[in-house]
Amino acid sequence: MSGADLAAMARIALIAGNGRLPCQVADALNSAGRDFQVIAIRGEADEMTRQRANAEIGWGEIGRLYGFLEKTGCREVLLIGGVSKRPDFTSILGDFGTLKRLPTIIRALAGGDDSLLTKVIRLFEDEGYRVVGIKDVAPQLLASSGVLGRIRPKEDDWRDLQLALRATEKLGELDIGQAAIAVGGRVVALEGAEGTDAMLERCAELKRIGRIRAKAHTGVLVKTAKPDQDLRVDLPTVGPRTIDLAQAAGLAGIAVEADGALVAEREETLSKADAAGLFVIGINRGNAAGPGDQ
Repeated sequence: MSGADLAAMARIALIAGNGRLPCQVADALNSAGRDFQVIAIRGEADEMTRQRANAEIGWGEIGRLYGFLEKTGCREVLLIGGVSKRPDFTSILGDFGTLKRLPTIIRALAGGDDSLLTKVIRLFEDEGYRVVGIKDVAPQLLASSGVLGRIRPKEDDWRDLQLALRATEKLGELDIGQAAIAVGGRVVALEGAEGTDAMLERCAELKRIGRIRAKAHTGVLVKTAKPDQDLRVDLPTVGPRTIDLAQAAGLAGIAVEADGALVAEREETLSKADAAGLFVIGINRGNAAGPGDQ
């Protein structure tokens, strides 16, 4: 049996944060016939994920986590879902495995300029686990290239799309955010620590009070991965709520990086976009084609 065949058979630990994506990924793994275990992060995973979980583990219970991985024979780890709450490490007091590794954990999390998620990946890899991404196990959840729904961008939309794309490239270079909005030929919003949803809400408010003067159905939200981003974690994601907020902000559409962004609840997301008259399109970094090319 080849190394690729063995890798395909490896049991995966699906470590689940908040949102609906963990269940979608679990469904995709089921469909692919992959063997996996779901580990819900206490205080983050929603009720549906918790009902499917084989274990629920809190912050600071790293020793218990590694014990579960060892007991269940998981050699691959997939981190999926958001983390919105401040980690609570009070459980560390009762977890000998965490205490034993504490010097290594502190060094890993404190050192260097890498993102927190990159450091978490390193912790797993130091223990001998292989950290995988969506592209490795459920690539069908990623945005493909081209128009994804029924609505197509108009000529003016391409100008806003390309402008917002350039803005996301600058944001990524500074490691600030993954998204930007351009309306009427100018960038009107950049994503910061507040996240995409709050940025869209801010854009809607700016339109409401007249700070952004544009006709309805104008402007484009662009979401891309940061340059050199580890695509195993923290992928740009759009879903049904993104559509609702983009519609409330009066935008014409949304562009995401093909093969580098997740379309959560794809059927519902695209159905909502079609009903709202919003385009959703997958673009290739550095080569956002114009009208007639998609």
